[in-house]
Parts: sequence; C-alpha cells; structure tokens
Amino acid sequence: MQTVILNSDSKTDIKLLLDLAKKIGIESRVLSETEIEEIGLVNSIRLGRSNKYVDTETYIQKLRK
Repeated sequence: MQTVILNSDSKTDIKLLLDLAKKIGIESRVLSETEIEEIGLVNSIRLGRSNKYVDTETYIQKLRK
C-alpha cells in the first residue's frame, strides 16, 4: 500500500481530487484536524525516541528554567 497526503486551502480543489480518486478506484478520505495532529504527535515521538534513560529530576529542573 502507498499513501499520499495532499494539503490545500481550496475545498474545490480537494473535492476535484477526491472525485478523481473515486473515479479511478483509489480509496481516499479527508482527515480531521485531530487526526492530523495525532499523526504529527506520533511522528515526533518516533523521532525523539532514543531508548536512553532520562533522569526525571534533571529533566524537571531544565523545564523550570
């Protein structure tokens, strides 16, 4: 499976693309704002994961600065 994400401020252009996808048999749907945020959060977590132990006290002290 391959995935493409397209972003546009034009509802007309998005509708045209969705109609075209339907016509040629490609499954498509519009993501909600919440779904987009969740995808971004998951991506950030994956990029930031290092499998290293973080000392809680040191972390909290840095946050307080």
